[in-house]
Amino acid sequence: MKSACAVLLVAVMVVATTIGSVGIPLGDAWAVIAGHLTGNTAGLDPVADQILWQYRVPRVLLAALCGAGLSVAGVVLQALVANPLADPYVLGISSGASVGAVLVLTAGVGTLGVSSAAFLGAAASVAVVFALGQQRGRLVPTRLVLVGVAVGYLLSALTSYIQLRANPNELKSVMFWLLGSVAGARWDQLWLVSAVVLSTVAALMLYGRRLNALVTGEESATSLGVDVRRARVGLLLTSSLLTGTLIAVAGGVGFVGLMIPHLVRLIVGADHRRVLPSAALGGALYLVVVDLLARTVDSPNELPLGIFTAAFGAPFFLWLLRRGRTVGVA
Repeated sequence: MKSACAVLLVAVMVVATTIGSVGIPLGDAWAVIAGHLTGNTAGLDPVADQILWQYRVPRVLLAALCGAGLSVAGVVLQALVANPLADPYVLGISSGASVGAVLVLTAGVGTLGVSSAAFLGAAASVAVVFALGQQRGRLVPTRLVLVGVAVGYLLSALTSYIQLRANPNELKSVMFWLLGSVAGARWDQLWLVSAVVLSTVAALMLYGRRLNALVTGEESATSLGVDVRRARVGLLLTSSLLTGTLIAVAGGVGFVGLMIPHLVRLIVGADHRRVLPSAALGGALYLVVVDLLARTVDSPNELPLGIFTAAFGAPFFLWLLRRGRTVGVA
């Protein structure tokens, strides 16, 4: 199944580069991609080359990276806090990133760019949640969720206050960022994001057995030889780094880390050794398709990704609950 999903992902990514306000034949798109991969760019159509390689290919790659990263982070956090409704935003990460980004977009605070400010905001919120989520030196999952929700609401209120003080010309860019977009993908930005996402996702996949142990309970995990505190701290920090990086470059893309893990579990079961790689592939495929819809449904205008992920994610959970299917993590 994973091989078939990987092949489908590559095919959809190539097709996605051909569709847009300017249509490009599939053969030309493949020639441009193959030419740049092999270093033989002579004879390429300059218009198709610029549109594909400078704009669409980085955009499609960033969508795939965000989908994969957010899905894997969702799987990990659901197991970490033993809560099937947990996702990368439940710990206040998105709210912290939003404060940093909105400050730059509306007030031009300091010399930071939007991505840098968003990452620092996400890191600061994680640090606060991590510090307050401990009890007697131990990380308590329930306390972590409650603190994350409280900090998230507080930071969301601060973001709303900053928006109220912004002028109308700034509000459109603020709202577009808050709802998520990969329209600003650039090659110079993509290398760093790729390195962070691929390394952290690979590291998290090594935790498959420990995640299986963690969802059985702290005592069971300890009896199986898992250092529960160390595992929780490592998983939290790694998934937070992953989420913060993605939010910083793509904004608030919601529901991906909540919906894809459950959908994957319905197909492959609850074993995290299968769920993690399947979630990465499924999330990448999902967000590439969502981004394609975002730039074609109202072409030549673009819509934020968050509109589509919410429109698909909410009905999915209602359907899941109506069928009486479990949404547990194990």
